[in-house]
Amino acid sequence: MGTQFDFPGGIHPPDNKQQSLQEPIRQAPLPEQLIVPLRQHRGDPGRVLVRVGEQVLTGQPLSECEPGLSAPVHAPTSGTITAIEPHTVPHPSGLEELCIQIAADGRDQWCELSPCQSDAGILGRYDHLHRTGVVGLGGAGFPTRDKLQRAETAPQVLILNGAECEPYITADQALMRERPESVIAGARALWELVGAEQCLIGIEDNKQDAIEALKQAAQGTGIEIRVVPARYPSGGERQLIQLLTGREVPSGDLPADMGVLCQNVATAVAVERSLRLGEPVIQRITTLTGNALARPGNIEARIGTPLDHVLFAAGLDPEHLHRLIMGGPLMGFDLITTGLPLIKTANCLIAGTAKEFPDPPIPQPCIRCGLCEQACPVDLLPQQLYWFASAGEHQKAEHFDLFDCIECGACDWVCPSHLPLTDYFRHSKGVLRQEKKEQAEADHARKRFEERQARMEREQAEREERRRARQQAREQRQTEVADEAASEPHPAPAATGPDRETLIQRRDQARQKVEEAEARVTEAREQTPEAVPKLERALNKHRKRLEAAEQALGSADGEA
Repeated sequence: MGTQFDFPGGIHPPDNKQQSLQEPIRQAPLPEQLIVPLRQHRGDPGRVLVRVGEQVLTGQPLSECEPGLSAPVHAPTSGTITAIEPHTVPHPSGLEELCIQIAADGRDQWCELSPCQSDAGILGRYDHLHRTGVVGLGGAGFPTRDKLQRAETAPQVLILNGAECEPYITADQALMRERPESVIAGARALWELVGAEQCLIGIEDNKQDAIEALKQAAQGTGIEIRVVPARYPSGGERQLIQLLTGREVPSGDLPADMGVLCQNVATAVAVERSLRLGEPVIQRITTLTGNALARPGNIEARIGTPLDHVLFAAGLDPEHLHRLIMGGPLMGFDLITTGLPLIKTANCLIAGTAKEFPDPPIPQPCIRCGLCEQACPVDLLPQQLYWFASAGEHQKAEHFDLFDCIECGACDWVCPSHLPLTDYFRHSKGVLRQEKKEQAEADHARKRFEERQARMEREQAEREERRRARQQAREQRQTEVADEAASEPHPAPAATGPDRETLIQRRDQARQKVEEAEARVTEAREQTPEAVPKLERALNKHRKRLEAAEQALGSADGEA
């Protein structure tokens, strides 16, 4: 069944898919050494559970984390932990992440798996998906458990994304045409899990082999196979939703807010295997393609496998390799070396030659042709966003819905001036995210400062109240002493030395000095501990003076 809905814009680049579809999916040989990054998903890395020298089994958890934009990773094979240290990972910036390195023992011995219990509730099944490290395998890497739980109520429509619209990538197409039963089983597992009213699988019309296989496998299941026109970027989540349902996700909203849940077909297979077998995500299907490879195709390889291991197995010619791209040519990014690990989101590796991927021409000034606006699938104004981003006016770009940009690269493709528009948009987004992060940190610091000031003022008021109470008590004692002295006969004054009233005054003054010194010591212990020794020495001096004054007064009373 086709669809009568559409989305704006889009382009028709050469798909270059046939070169990687000539053979069935191949099993990649197990490498001697695997490198498993702790972060292979959107969000934060987990906490390491293993140590260097420890023996691990296939499927054993290597990290743990709480649900909420994070996912654990698992041992892709049995072996020995040889290192836990930073290592360069596949990323546009070539950054390093904490990785766990495993020396494979060749036995590939699995740990005991725990399938999800049949009586587990929906939250129990969500947590099971979290424990087995299931994330979006279409390239985004969003933790599946967190995406499923975003919806407050059961979605009306469950969509499995099999469009795979970007050129060169055929991993999902190979999965659908060769393992359609697994895809339908995954769709049914997800459908039952989320309780949607309808389940649709969207697939482009240039994948006839996969379409026929899925239709055959879906007979009698209630799952609908919806065919959409081949046009990039029909595989974008919001674009596919619009194609299949006619619903446009408003700016700032999520599909879940509209009662729609979208998942990749490979993710659905991983969900089904997780629930039924307890199997964690330790391998994935990846497209190996490009003219620098003698044997392009799709391979199923363990997570953490060094890229050069699979590339050389596919006949990589290093002398003709000009660009190594992870992902597609429009949304992917260049890798600086082949010595990087395969990760969960690596759906494609393109080993391109200089003829296939020549260096981009020198950008020319914008000629205001408007082609970028016509190609934009989310109805943005790329030309206007470019002016703001290039001028550093990032706030203005945000007001023009910069964050609605899906970074599909369609505007780059049609730009006659060869402007790297998407790079400008990514940079502007990064600046805005950093500004928001710094603002949040500043707000947090200000809040802490204000709370500290309020606490100090409250403590100061309490100390002042205690000081006033001591002063009142002291004045009360002085009044009582004076009254007692007035009610008794006055002794004859001493022949020499200070009189009794003077000695009493000296004693009271010394006692007040002691009390004040004690208060200063107490306050210093709370606020400036380094000043306590000096203040304690002063306190001891005042105590000695008080003791001398009391002795002098006692002597005077004895002589009297």
